Amino acid sequence: MELYKKEEYYKIIGLCMEIHRVLGGGLSEIIYKDALEIEFKINNIPYEREKPYSLIYKGYPISHKYYADFVVYDEIIFEVKALKEIINDHLTQTLNYMVLAESQIGIIANFNIKTLQHKRVVI
Repeated sequence: MELYKKEEYYKIIGLCMEIHRVLGGGLSEIIYKDALEIEFKINNIPYEREKPYSLIYKGYPISHKYYADFVVYDEIIFEVKALKEIINDHLTQTLNYMVLAESQIGIIANFNIKTLQHKRVVI
């Protein structure tokens, strides 16, 4: 069975690996987001940064919004981390964004450790 959005997934992870190779681990999350934005532009990859999502409760919008770090290729929810490790809370967060975005795929990338850590999330 072919992976859903396989080429796009590998392209994003490849860019993450390049950023990690150049910058290393241990920097702030915002630095990796800025570097990703540059790579997306250089590689002509469509993306939106800090895309807001709203919830509706009983027909009324809730004032608080959720912000996905990136939406790449108009569908992939991409969350960037610079932490000790990816934990279940990060998976839950990504899944929530995926549901709000009506997306079937998400990626979590953690830049804070010696080797880039990433997870593919599919629903």
